[in-house]
Amino acid sequence: MNDPVVLAARGWIGTPYVHQQSAKGAGCDCLGLLRGVWREVLGPEPEAVPAYSKDWSEPEGEERLWEAALRHLRAKPIEAQAPGDVVLFRMRSGSVAKHLGLQASVGPDASFIHAYSGHGVVESPFSAPWARRVVARFDFPQEMS
Repeated sequence: MNDPVVLAARGWIGTPYVHQQSAKGAGCDCLGLLRGVWREVLGPEPEAVPAYSKDWSEPEGEERLWEAALRHLRAKPIEAQAPGDVVLFRMRSGSVAKHLGLQASVGPDASFIHAYSGHGVVESPFSAPWARRVVARFDFPQEMS
């Protein structure tokens, strides 16, 4: 597997989970992982990320993470899985989508890389419980716009 997004994301495995951070080896959350991989693969981040609480977007029911993804990534069909995809999850039915992962492999041994509270950055099986939670899938842009 030579996908640059997957190679960069695997370099973050073992980074502790730290809310609102994006520092390889020191700490990140799921958005921080995506931001760090973006910096490694594409360069400077496209916009500043404002401070956010752990329940951000929930009181208002706003899909802020989804909207940000649509501004900077290329939406693709959920079924069109490929290594390097950004995957957006809704963790509970009726809640806003606010967990991100990066598809690492597809097929019978499909996996994804994500920063998960209590676990840090890990590569997890893309199991049926995770697949059910997917609400959107994106490609990184080919180059900075």
